[in-house]
Amino acid sequence: MKKIKEMFGSAQSRYGTYSTLLTVIAIVVVIMINMVAGEFPESWKNIDLSSNDLYEITDQSKELLNGLDKEVKLHVLAEKSSTDERIQIFIEKYAGLSKKISVEWTDPVLHPTVLEEYNADSNTIVVECLETEKQTQILFDDIIAYDEMSYYYYGSYVETEFDAEGQLTSAVNYVTNETSQKIYRTSGHGETSFSTTVSDLMTKSNYTVEELNTLMVTEIPEDCDLLFMYAPATDLSEDEKTMISEYLVAGGDMYLVLGTGENETPNLDALMLEYGMQKVDGYIADTSRNYQGNAYYIFPELSVSGDLAAGISSEMVLLVNSLGMEVTDPARDTISVSEFMTTSSKGFAVTSEAQTEGTYVLGAVATEEESTFTVLTAYSMIDSYVTDAFSNLENVTLFMNTVANHFEEVSNIAIEPKSLEVTYNTVQYAGISSLVAIFGIPIVILGYGFVKWLKRRKA
Repeated sequence: MKKIKEMFGSAQSRYGTYSTLLTVIAIVVVIMINMVAGEFPESWKNIDLSSNDLYEITDQSKELLNGLDKEVKLHVLAEKSSTDERIQIFIEKYAGLSKKISVEWTDPVLHPTVLEEYNADSNTIVVECLETEKQTQILFDDIIAYDEMSYYYYGSYVETEFDAEGQLTSAVNYVTNETSQKIYRTSGHGETSFSTTVSDLMTKSNYTVEELNTLMVTEIPEDCDLLFMYAPATDLSEDEKTMISEYLVAGGDMYLVLGTGENETPNLDALMLEYGMQKVDGYIADTSRNYQGNAYYIFPELSVSGDLAAGISSEMVLLVNSLGMEVTDPARDTISVSEFMTTSSKGFAVTSEAQTEGTYVLGAVATEEESTFTVLTAYSMIDSYVTDAFSNLENVTLFMNTVANHFEEVSNIAIEPKSLEVTYNTVQYAGISSLVAIFGIPIVILGYGFVKWLKRRKA
């Protein structure tokens, strides 16, 4: 007994007991922290460490979720344990941003009748609002997109996009919104079709797009919320010009994107002039704001605020082979014109005969009471060969903002997919600061360590 007392009474024993006690306390603290953290909202617990910010949610979505006044339920018809972890994390994080959204997972293997109940397939999210009695479905395949051509050529699928936020925000907006906007896209003048990206964003914004041949009607349909003319190759007829002018005067809205400018369009030009926008001759160049010295690849100056500026951070918009305008006095004092996109003061209108220097308008909005008429001078702004080649541009965001500007109490909630392409950390141009960080700091640390080692060795 005496030996045991001496053993536990020694300094070494007391130190060991003290260490054991601290270890027990540390374990208890960690367990308590985990228990408390487990009660935190999902949006607090999931920190986005992905290279492409997959789980970051934009301000457009947050604004929509913060303003929800209707209950929305996400029925996830899938086995949770086998669902892609990225989808699981995003659903929980998204739902955690609003108390109005609830999530329910149902395994269709264990409960096969659920597929019949919702008339859906497995691996589907059914988004439902009981108050509006509206529902829509999101397939997992719509969230994670694959390059099918890679399978055709190489026998394996390559992931290209992650569209969880865009799909969910679009679905929530659809089921909670009891109204939708009708856009008629004109035809009969060699107009260009929307790219897949723009068409998808139109759908996400709850816009219904229908084609209208204005040569075959005598008036614009009453349910037209916006008349859209995209890059016409030929001119309006006199009757069409009169019909559209009467539609605008009566409070209608129109969006015109100019085409290549190869053919003369006097009637269309006259319609623009009526609203204080005069098309200039030639293509527009900018010797100050351009892409790698090509003056016809213009980075315009933006003048946007409010809803037009939503989602715009870098203001990097690229136009290729653009036409141009000048603002003039409109036909009526009730019309006002505001520019939202121009060249720098080093802009030029270039024809085969002359190069006229000045600041040219590349995008403007004319308003008259309840009527809005928007004109873009470059169809390349939303052409896929530009938007797909430069993923960091804000062309599509600005375009969708200008479309939403035609509708009261509507903002752009169309979220573009996030790229799943591999990104690499590269230093293209290593300056002095980069060289110091890469080589200088490690050399200093190694040198300091060597000096310390040498002193201890001599001691």
